[in-house]
Amino acid sequence: MRAQSAEETRARILDAALALFGDKGVDRVTVAAIGDRAQVAASTVYAVFKSKAGILRALMERALFGSRFRSAQDILAGVTDPVALIGLTAEVARAIYESEDRDLGLLRNISGFSPLLREVEQEFEALRYEMQEARVRALFAAGKAKAGLSLDEARRILWMYTSRDVYRMLVCEGGWPVERYRGWLSQTLVDALVAR
Repeated sequence: MRAQSAEETRARILDAALALFGDKGVDRVTVAAIGDRAQVAASTVYAVFKSKAGILRALMERALFGSRFRSAQDILAGVTDPVALIGLTAEVARAIYESEDRDLGLLRNISGFSPLLREVEQEFEALRYEMQEARVRALFAAGKAKAGLSLDEARRILWMYTSRDVYRMLVCEGGWPVERYRGWLSQTLVDALVAR
């Protein structure tokens, strides 16, 4: 019961922070205001998340690596063909950005220039870059990487094409359905990285 209560408190704090960040922007919201909205003491917020940056990290983790992401990862889990893994990276990108757009879209619109948001986003971008490494290494180990590409170049290309900016330009601003984005991205990654 104690663990359930702690999880409920954590979720209440995150929900309160998301609502306030979406309304006022990250930089204008205090930890005390988050505690008030969640009906807990500010000291409880600090005990759970350590700082406002910790709250923001937890919100991003919940949005980016939630159930959709885990489902996409499950699809990759049984795949051993490195070319198929490169193509299926589009499924992971789609899952991340669909969830992020739904859960953090308003926060990003209001807080786009927040130094704290940018700092936390950079941490997640570094994590995304690291998470993709095994797929690129498998492609090179199988001798199926496009000629003339170094491992580092291939990793950068994969990271760039699967970025939030590409999703935003094509889906959010360009009006593409997410299924079209996923299909285009899958084919583009294979064309860019895999030997013919």
